[in-house]
Amino acid sequence: MASHAQEGDPDDLVPSGTPTTATLPPYKSAFLQACLSASVLTFGIFTLKSGRQSPYFFNAGLFHEADLLHDISIAFAQTLISHISLNPTFSFDVLFGPAYKGVPLATAVALGLRELDPQRFGKVKYSFNRKEIKDHGDGGAIVGAPLKGKKVVVVDDVITAGTAMREAVEIIRGQGGILVGVVIALNRMERMRDDGGGSAIGEVKKQYGVPVLSIVDLNDLIGTLGGTVKEEDVRRMEEYKRRYGASD
Repeated sequence: MASHAQEGDPDDLVPSGTPTTATLPPYKSAFLQACLSASVLTFGIFTLKSGRQSPYFFNAGLFHEADLLHDISIAFAQTLISHISLNPTFSFDVLFGPAYKGVPLATAVALGLRELDPQRFGKVKYSFNRKEIKDHGDGGAIVGAPLKGKKVVVVDDVITAGTAMREAVEIIRGQGGILVGVVIALNRMERMRDDGGGSAIGEVKKQYGVPVLSIVDLNDLIGTLGGTVKEEDVRRMEEYKRRYGASD
């Protein structure tokens, strides 16, 4: 990954009349502010694995302080609760965190849900997979709650190519679990192939027939970070979306 971010003057910020994070629901606004303060979300020029030159980069691995992890746990929890409020029949038993980044996320989200609504979510469980199956002690490929016969939601940071998500779904189904949804931190809203088509998230939705929720997406970054980041960074994100935006 190469970064060539340049420092700018305060005058380079988006004009004050542009919408800011205050226009978002409070939990989304708090999440974005936490991402910015911890440099989880940064701006510049970043070379992605796909070879594309992205004007922003999101690294959930930097949520390694208690306060920040709390912020992201609440944002994930609120995202799930908001979905349930609109879809009352949606329910789940276990949060599954794909190793490795998903492990602390699923654990934290379980705590976030319990904090917001202990009566409803106090018994929600979590589990994650081992990268290598343990052949001694308790053994097995799963740590935490058993998945057999349980409704499972996958918790992760982003979906890029969808490979890691397919592996997670195979593990869940191999353990007898029932995938009912996916929740991620950021939806980049970009297509997988340069010649057109949909996004990795769209493919997951179509392939597995489950909702894929995100705390924020690229539209949130473009439309609500005015006055917080440089105008040039917003323009670059708009151009990136025009060039690589998904059709779904």
